[in-house]
Parts: sequence; structure tokens; C-alpha cells
Amino acid sequence: MGYQNIEIMVNGIDDNSELLRIVLDTDTKNEIDDQFAITYALLSKRELQVEAIHAAPFTKTGYPTPEIGMEASYQEILKVLDKMGLNDQIPVFKGSKAIFSNLNKPIDSDAARNLIRLAKRGMEEPLYVVSIGAATNVASAILLEPSIIDKIVVVWLGSQPTYWDNPREFNLQNDPLSVMVLFDSGVPLVHVPCKNVAEHLRTVSCEIDEFVGGRGVIGDYLAEIFHEWIRRKKMRSKPLWDLTPVAYVVNPEWVSTVRRVAPKINQDMTWAQPEADRHTCLVAYDVKCDSILMDFFEKLQKNYPLNK
Repeated sequence: MGYQNIEIMVNGIDDNSELLRIVLDTDTKNEIDDQFAITYALLSKRELQVEAIHAAPFTKTGYPTPEIGMEASYQEILKVLDKMGLNDQIPVFKGSKAIFSNLNKPIDSDAARNLIRLAKRGMEEPLYVVSIGAATNVASAILLEPSIIDKIVVVWLGSQPTYWDNPREFNLQNDPLSVMVLFDSGVPLVHVPCKNVAEHLRTVSCEIDEFVGGRGVIGDYLAEIFHEWIRRKKMRSKPLWDLTPVAYVVNPEWVSTVRRVAPKINQDMTWAQPEADRHTCLVAYDVKCDSILMDFFEKLQKNYPLNK
């Protein structure tokens, strides 16, 4: 069922379509693009019904354990909702406090259990799981209740294209075993690599000033964290990687995909040669940056007119 629905989506979503049910799984405090992605998803009320937002674990400087990263992400999700004036309107769940240590041992969490509950709700159409961080919560839900693979479609941002010399990338490296579980599970999957795909969804300070800053409290916040990132990194532009999977579920024509054998990763973080009869998935290979950014900017302006 899931793959059929992926193929149907290539025609886009029209005014008579049912809202697409989605769950966002996000390491929101890791960087700044998750905040943009959450905002975009919640502004896309004509296309999407956001059923819940789940906090994903991560580690980096200042966040030494997966639990600390997950808790910080949980608080940042609540902060974004507050700045959008959506307090208490979107359920938010804490995710895994640890990462996989064994391919067969899921990490139980409120997020994983909620994903199972939403997937098994009995709706005819699948639940789309937009995963823009480590795959820990999603892979755990699949291992805890394997039957949900017939009821969900996972859109995961992470790793590199299979033609790259290795798959290493932040989301993958934060829990590589969970990605192996995801890739091996046979769940209907849209894989969005970073190099040469999501990294092309890029914007600059002048665009943020013109189209984001001044658009409500949330617009000011997004502009603030964008400019702070630009100053700290001493860069002139910034990829908003995490907008790409959200854009796919808003309008799949903006994220070009091709069907390929599902990627396979060795435990030493190299690409493995997949078996000839291995299941397939959709792999993104291009993004329409202008279409996606203008859709986001227009929705932000419509919902939060420019401050006077």
C-alpha cells in the first residue's frame, strides 16, 4: 500500500485531496533549519495535517549525550510552537534517550509509542513520517511493531548519495545502526541525501530580511537564528536542508525522485553492495529551490503580515 501511495503523490496535491497526515521527527536544537521546517509544515495547512512532532536525539559540542540533545530539541519544539501562537495545539513527544547499540534492540520512548499508535489508527491512507534527524525513534517504532511498515511512509533526510565515496553525514552518524534498520526494513521510504540534493536548498541574509524578518514573532525568531548562524560561521549563505523533506510532502514535484535499490550501509560506515533482489525506495536527486522557498515565504507572509 505504501509504495502505491508514494507513486500517486508524484501528481501533487489538489484542492480536492485529503490532507496528508504527517509526523515530524526532528533534532530541532541541533541547528537552525529544523525550526524553519517545523514552521513550514505547520503553515502548510492546505496540504498537511501535522499529527504530532517528535524530538529526536543528537550529540555535538555542548550536547554531550543523546538524552541532552533530545531534551533540548523537545524544548526548542515547544519554543517554536509558542512563537507561532500554537501552544497546546500540536502534540509533542519526547524521543529516545539513547541510540542503538544493537540492530535488534529498539530504544523505547514516548515518540516511538506515539508513532505506532498513529500508524495503527486505522486510516486508509498511510501516515507520512518526515524524519529530519537521527532515525532512532522511527527505527525503534518499526522494531517494536513491525506491522506498521504497511501503514507508514518514511521521508528521511540523511547520509549522502550512493555515488558519493561514503555515506557519512550528521544525521546518519548520530545513530548509524538505526539507519541500517531503516534501510533494511523494507518500509516505504523516500530517501533525501544531503550532498548535491538538500544542500541546494540555500538562502542568504537579504532574502531572510525581505521575506522572513518582521513576519510575526516566529518570523523575527527565524531571522534572528539565521543571522546569528551566518555571523558565527562567517558564511554568506545557508542551506535549509530540513525544508526539503517537508517540501516533498507539500508538493513532490519540487523534489525529483527516482526508484532505486534501497541503500545498504556497512557497520564501518561505508557503502555496501546491495543484493540483487533487495527492496527498492525512492531517492531524491534534485530540488526546486525557488519554488520551495517562495512557497514558504508566501505562506509566512499570508499568516503573519509584515509588522508595521
